[in-house]
Amino acid sequence: MAIRSSKPSRKLSGHASHTQDSATQGLPGVFLRPIKLTMLGAGSGFTPRLLNDVLRIPGNQGGVIALVDIDLSRLRTMHKLIVKLVAKLGQEKKWKVVASPDRTQVLAGTDYIVNCIEVSGRECVRHDNDIPLKYGIDQCIGDTIGPGGLFKSLRTIPVFLAALRDCERLCPQAIVLNYTNPMAMMCTAAGRASSMSVVGLCHSVQGTSHLLAKYAGVPYEEMDWECAGINHLAWFTKLEHKGVDLYSDRLRKKFAADLAAAEAERAAGITSTDSADVKDWGESKPRAYQQVDLVRKDMCLHFGAFITESSGHLSEYLPYYRKSEAGRALLRQGYEGGSRFYATNWPDWRKQADARRLAMLKGTEPIDWARSWEYASWIIEAREKDSPFRIHGNVMNNHGGAGQLITNLAADACVEVACLIDGNGVHPTRHGALPRQMANVCTTNLGMFDLGAQSAIELSKEADIHALMLDPLTAAVCTPAQIKAMTLELFEAEKAYLPDYR
Repeated sequence: MAIRSSKPSRKLSGHASHTQDSATQGLPGVFLRPIKLTMLGAGSGFTPRLLNDVLRIPGNQGGVIALVDIDLSRLRTMHKLIVKLVAKLGQEKKWKVVASPDRTQVLAGTDYIVNCIEVSGRECVRHDNDIPLKYGIDQCIGDTIGPGGLFKSLRTIPVFLAALRDCERLCPQAIVLNYTNPMAMMCTAAGRASSMSVVGLCHSVQGTSHLLAKYAGVPYEEMDWECAGINHLAWFTKLEHKGVDLYSDRLRKKFAADLAAAEAERAAGITSTDSADVKDWGESKPRAYQQVDLVRKDMCLHFGAFITESSGHLSEYLPYYRKSEAGRALLRQGYEGGSRFYATNWPDWRKQADARRLAMLKGTEPIDWARSWEYASWIIEAREKDSPFRIHGNVMNNHGGAGQLITNLAADACVEVACLIDGNGVHPTRHGALPRQMANVCTTNLGMFDLGAQSAIELSKEADIHALMLDPLTAAVCTPAQIKAMTLELFEAEKAYLPDYR
C-alpha cells in the first residue's frame, strides 16, 4: 500500500509485517525510557488484551500502568488481573500497576492514554433500539450510526471531553488512543473541542484487508492496497496482486456469483431474511444458508470498491438494505444484519466478559495470549523506538492545517486514512480525492456526524434532531415530524443520563 508522504529512512512496517513480527522480534530499535500508560474505562473487555500487547513489546523498559474506572468492582478485578498478567510475563520488576476511580489522581506524567469508556450503555441500549423500532427504524448494531449511535454519542462525548480537559491540564503531551464508539463522532468532537493529540483506532481495515486476500485467493503479504474514507465506510480504492487489479480480474465475478447463489437460496426458502432477534454470536448457530457478507459485495458491484465494515453493521449506514423486502433479502442473522442483534446480546456479553475475568483470576481460564494486531501497542512501540510503522487511524481531515487529507470530504470531518508513526508521533498521510461516488456515500453520513458531534459539544437538542434528520437510514424511513417525535421520546426515556441537554 502506498504511503503518500516522504519515505522514511528505514523499511516501513505495516499490516503484513507486523502480523509476522508479533510472534518474533517486534519492530527494530530500543526503548530509551520507561513509559506511563493510562487506561480510561479500564473495566472494558479491551483492557487485558491491549495491556498484554504492551507488555509483550520486545525491549520495553517498563513504567507505570494506571487503571481508571468509576465502577469500583470492575476496577478492583481488573487491577488484580493486570498485576497477575505482569507477574506471569515476568515483568513485575519493570512495571508498576496502579488503579483509581479518579483520573485526576493518575493522569500526571502520562505518555499514552487509551480510552475505552462506556457511558450508561447497559441502562440505555434497550431504549436506543426499541424506540426507533417503533418508528420503523430497524438497527442491527446501533452504536455508531442511526438513533442508537447518535444517543450513545450524546451520553459519551461530554464525558470524553471532560477527560480530555483534565489531560490538557495534567499531561498535555500525551497521545490519546480512542477505542470507544461511536468512533467518527467521538473523534470529530475531540478534534473540534480539545487540543490533545487524538487518534481513533478500529480494526476493520486490518480485518477486511485479510478477508479480501482470502476472497481473492492470494497471499496477504503479496497484496498491494490502499484504503481511505470514514470509519466503517472506508473504501479499498486500490487492490492488486503483482500489478493485476483484483476487482476486475476476479472479485467482481466472484461477488456477482455469490449474490446469484444467495438469490437461489432465498428462492429455495433456505435463508433467513426475517428480523427476529437472534441471541447468539451468529457464528456457531447451525444455518442452512451459505452466502454471507452480501451487503458489502453488492455495494462493491454498484459503487466500485469494497468497504471496511461488516455487512450487517454497514447496512445501517446506507438507505438501501433495511427498509424494503429487496434490501432485506441481502441480510442474514446475527452480525450479518439481524434486527436488534446488539441490544439483544450485549448485556449478556458484558456478563460473560466479567465472568471470564474472574475465571482468569482463579486460574481456570488461561491468560497466555500472543500479541495481537490491535494498533495500540504498535503505535507505542513505533514511537518509543522511532521505528516507522503504518496504521490506519481516524483523524481530522484538516489535521495539522496543511490541507485536506481526503480532498473531496469536509475539512472539519473525521476521516480514516493511512498514518505513519515514528518518534515524533502520529502523522496522517494525504490520500487525495476518493472516486466521486464513494466520496458522496461518505458525505451522506458526515452530515449526521457533523451535527451529532456538535450537538454533544453544545448540549443542543435541536442540533441532535437535525442530525437524525440527516441520518441515511432514518431519513429513508421517517418524515421530519416523525424523526423529531422519536428524538424527543429518546430524550425523555434517557433523561437521567442526558441531564444537561437543552
